[in-house]
Amino acid sequence: MYSEKVMDHFKSPRNVGEIPDADGVGGLTSEICGDHTFVYIKVNNGMISDCKFRTFGCAAAIASSSMLTEMVIGKTLEEAVKITSMDIVHALDDGIPEPKIHCSVLAADSLQEAIKDYYSKQQK
Repeated sequence: MYSEKVMDHFKSPRNVGEIPDADGVGGLTSEICGDHTFVYIKVNNGMISDCKFRTFGCAAAIASSSMLTEMVIGKTLEEAVKITSMDIVHALDDGIPEPKIHCSVLAADSLQEAIKDYYSKQQK
């Protein structure tokens, strides 16, 4: 059902936790299954220098969030904002079955919310 990479990120998730002084925080709840994901970003000179997550959900949701953090650290905000749910699925060796794709959507959309939060704080 899941690829080895999905299972690896589920069993040993990367970048779990919160960033207390995060520059941007985004959190969403899936309307499909009720999973929650929160993404925290730290931004330095327009680049994401750190990204952590808290996900309360299934293996696919945890693996998607874990992979997302690895994908965005070191990217510019402009690069990170372009990451889609399917980019996450492909990075996980296409190992998320169709009925669980909404989990990668949750991760990607939570990142978008964190980036929006960052930009809204910059305007204040």
